Amino acid sequence: MKYVSNWARGALAGSAMALVLAAGASAQTLTIGVRGGPESIDPHYTATGTHAEALKHVFDTLTWSGTGLEVEPRLAESWKVLNPTTWEFKLRKGVKFHDGSDFTAEDVKFSVERIPVVAGPNPTTIYVRRIKETRIVDPYTVHFVTDGPAPVLPNDLIRLFIVSHKAAAGLTKESANAAFNSGKAAVGTGPYKFVSWAPKGELVLDRNDAYWGPKEPWARHVRREIPNDAARVAQLKAGQLDLITRVPATDVAALKRDSKLSVTTIDTVYVFNMEMDMRDTPPAGQISAKDGKALPKNPLQDKRVREAIDLAIDRKALAEIAMEGLGKPVNQLVTSSIFGFNKTLPERKYDVAGAKKLLAEAGYPNGFRVRFAFTQDRLPGDAQVGTSIAQMLAAIGIDAVAAATPAAVFFPARTRGEFSMSMSGWGTLTGESHYTLSSLAHSNDPAVKMGAFNVLGYKNTTMDKLLQDAAVELDVAKRRSLLEQANALVYSDRQRLPIVAVGSAWAMQKGKVTIKPRVDEDTLAMDIKPAK
Repeated sequence: MKYVSNWARGALAGSAMALVLAAGASAQTLTIGVRGGPESIDPHYTATGTHAEALKHVFDTLTWSGTGLEVEPRLAESWKVLNPTTWEFKLRKGVKFHDGSDFTAEDVKFSVERIPVVAGPNPTTIYVRRIKETRIVDPYTVHFVTDGPAPVLPNDLIRLFIVSHKAAAGLTKESANAAFNSGKAAVGTGPYKFVSWAPKGELVLDRNDAYWGPKEPWARHVRREIPNDAARVAQLKAGQLDLITRVPATDVAALKRDSKLSVTTIDTVYVFNMEMDMRDTPPAGQISAKDGKALPKNPLQDKRVREAIDLAIDRKALAEIAMEGLGKPVNQLVTSSIFGFNKTLPERKYDVAGAKKLLAEAGYPNGFRVRFAFTQDRLPGDAQVGTSIAQMLAAIGIDAVAAATPAAVFFPARTRGEFSMSMSGWGTLTGESHYTLSSLAHSNDPAVKMGAFNVLGYKNTTMDKLLQDAAVELDVAKRRSLLEQANALVYSDRQRLPIVAVGSAWAMQKGKVTIKPRVDEDTLAMDIKPAK
């Protein structure tokens, strides 16, 4: 198994074109309005998508996820399997960090080894969990020794951001964020250099004219965090922004009619999903009888209750009404383009009468009360979908107390296990089901480095075996079958319910910019070009 870079074949032509663009637009600033931004400038702090999206401009990765999630070379030019537990990666020569120092294998080893030390509430350890040891063979060759056969290691490394071992030396979990946020340690090899960042405000980047790859046409790139959808749209229409991300579905049609603007949409790999508490003792205040009294047991442990909740959700209505056409009903945690998607699974049914019957059989003919938390500012339609689901559950007698929560508050609380029922979006960014299933559906087992995001006590030994076997299966057909079986088990167990796939829209100044949209919804300056 070997991948050799084909970058060189197009690099000269691409660079020449980019230089022409850059010469004509050297004074241009690209200013975009984003719904969410980074939580720090340390790329290893969190796995949150908006965090990684912003820092891809400053820090490169060994491998890169193309616009269709295909794995491409980046700081690694090629890679191959040496034996079942060793991968060899050949690194790109001549790459410079922003401070002028050379990028070498030492920076790769340092970056891999610092992640478990500094990772925050949404741990980035999932990207390097298979790596047991990083061996430097020479300045431009590294061997990754894995904890067993690791067939999709190159896919995992699309989020292994490489930091300078010199600039980040000696930083601890307590000191790292301050050092990166000040710019002192924010030294990458990416196409843009860090200038400044105000939390929940603006991230300012300048073009890296010494970048090893194609040169960017934008002299400066400003990412303005504007979580309020109406404010983001208003600033675009006023000409204060060149482009905005995650256009509310309610505004798409109107913006398309504006002669000064253009709109681009795409179906993404993000899926809204609900998770339900399987613990014997849920946190206080999360689940109770309708009068607030304690229940003798956690009703969500009963599969009939979980199935009733599943049947109560009208996914088509959510996609068409709550998301105003920017969503699609789904029956799995991954979308149809993802490796391991199970084509044999039927659509999820919508059956209120059937749901009520199941609740009665489970001993809850009058339902119960549960606090239902969901993000309100991360992905398009999250607040609307969450609110609509709460209303749908009311129709079968479950009082789902809607708790729309800012993502910055939601994810740390969720990781601490404070919710008994919640909904958020998850994208299968590596293009392979194992990435999602091993994080969400495997039992939380640090010994096998799986289940890091499964915090509500779900455990199925059959699921665990399927995912552990898939993790080391080198035969592609066999691995696909294992993952299809795991997706089928998620379907039948219903501890986690896929709801709708998220569509996304970008709006921009027609005369200034164009964008090549990505299915992972990342909005990168590298994909935004001056309008011709």
